[in-house]
Amino acid sequence: MLIDNHGRPINYLRLAVTDRCNLRCFYCMPEEGIQYLPKPHLLSYEEMIRLCTILAEMGISKVRITGGEPFVRRDIIPFLWKLSEIEGINKINITTNGVLTAPLVPELKKIGISSVNLSLDSLDRQRFFEITRRDEFPKVWATLEALLEHDIPVKINTVVMAGKNDEDILSMVELARNQNVSLRFIEEMPFNGEGLRPEQMEFWSYRRIIDLIRSAHPELYKLQDEPNSTSYNYHIPNFKGTVGVIAAFSRTFCGTCNRIRVTPTGSFRTCLYDDGVFNVRDFMRQKLSDEEIKQRIYDALQNRAKDGFEAENRRSSVVSESMTTIGG
Repeated sequence: MLIDNHGRPINYLRLAVTDRCNLRCFYCMPEEGIQYLPKPHLLSYEEMIRLCTILAEMGISKVRITGGEPFVRRDIIPFLWKLSEIEGINKINITTNGVLTAPLVPELKKIGISSVNLSLDSLDRQRFFEITRRDEFPKVWATLEALLEHDIPVKINTVVMAGKNDEDILSMVELARNQNVSLRFIEEMPFNGEGLRPEQMEFWSYRRIIDLIRSAHPELYKLQDEPNSTSYNYHIPNFKGTVGVIAAFSRTFCGTCNRIRVTPTGSFRTCLYDDGVFNVRDFMRQKLSDEEIKQRIYDALQNRAKDGFEAENRRSSVVSESMTTIGG
């Protein structure tokens, strides 16, 4: 079991397999996109399997595959099969924007994917286009239907943005009335390639989001959150699904954080808000042994920031990179 210097057990890896994405969500990257890195700069699938095997031996039991958009990387399905065979990895979850995912859902079911987080910021096709700069809502909706049809647990992630989709909050909540989905509203963060936007002065905090939902559904009540949950979860009587909020910018859940992150280029992060403590890709290509890599990981976790604010204060630059380069 990995334990950090604050006594927090670490058993969850968020692994970004690509920095590429087929949407251009304005809260994630500029309209012109970002400068994608050449393939040799990215971790190879073989390197990722080696890393996950090393981490499984250290106590990591859950892996979330993210991007960018993971399904834009070729041969992702064979990689997921190999990942599922690693001893000690008990859960594989995926975060996707759903544009390419619907045809792959039957195979994901066979692999044994534990759950899928589907990014969906509006049910209005025009607003979806304005947010993502792509007219792909029908494909995302098809993915949601396929996941429900194949009984893969699905969480819908909605980033709440002042003046952009705040009017969609209550309509998104209605999705949980007749569908067994978990709606999770996420505070907007500055990981957009540019930094904080002026509109964030009208910031939608997790408390403000819940207050709005409660104004329409006074019977809303708090659920018992799972250990290490990043979301505060609620239920509305007679609804099949649940509603949650993630205080990603307020950073109120850091005290129980059990996560580490590896970016597509191999940067090892002990917190979303740090700027990387070393590069595991370089260690592998420098022929470090598994034991040497384990020691570097252990040492990094003994110098882990207490919370996201401390991690941000330690950075060498202001938070502004695109979330697609980190792993959402």
